[in-house]
Amino acid sequence: MHHDEMIGKVQMLAHLPDRGSAERAAHAVVSTLSERLPSGLARHVAAQLPPDMGAAMREAADAADAAGADSGTAGERFGLTAFAGRIADRAGTDEDTALEEAAAVLEVLDAALAPELTERMAGALPADIRVLLPTERATEELG
Repeated sequence: MHHDEMIGKVQMLAHLPDRGSAERAAHAVVSTLSERLPSGLARHVAAQLPPDMGAAMREAADAADAAGADSGTAGERFGLTAFAGRIADRAGTDEDTALEEAAAVLEVLDAALAPELTERMAGALPADIRVLLPTERATEELG
């Protein structure tokens, strides 16, 4: 999926007024997500994203490695409240809006990434953040 298509879908799903808002939301979510994922997994996700979006994930992975984290670790440990707070800070919005934007971005990522990579990403997240992931794929697999 191309960058413009991803941003357009984020804008539509999150009901954002313009592409600039969708860009901010997408980059805030991707950056925060990369802090929570193991750096190796974040790099795999980044490789399947458009270059500018993938760069945010690689930067966080590089920062984790520079801090001495092992690429096999679980990433920085934080839950939904901190996840929403970090996204809100980065996007310049409140936490409720940040959660809505995160759900939209994660839905777009779900469509853009290989299914097995989405599953690995879901497995690396705590249950409270995992509730933001779309459930259509699980429903399709059962049906």
